[in-house]
Amino acid sequence: MIMKDAPHPGEILREDFIEPLGISITEMAAILGVSRKNLSQIVNEKTGISAEMAIRLSKVFKTSPHVWLGIQKEYELSMALKNDHSIHVLELPNK
Repeated sequence: MIMKDAPHPGEILREDFIEPLGISITEMAAILGVSRKNLSQIVNEKTGISAEMAIRLSKVFKTSPHVWLGIQKEYELSMALKNDHSIHVLELPNK
């Protein structure tokens, strides 16, 4: 079931993982082996989580990369469903 307003994965990463640890974005970026800018864009909900980032997050937080990609998928689909009225398709021809 798709949530109508699924949270951005950056929100979950920020609020449920980084903030409880009390570490900075710079520190977490170093732990993940990515640039501060890259991680900042994710936690500030400017960009999504790639498959590679999902693997990095899963290694650090002992989760499955599927969890992170699932969160990303749910977010993207919920955003697309908000605009589904503007998605027009043609009907299949009768044969």
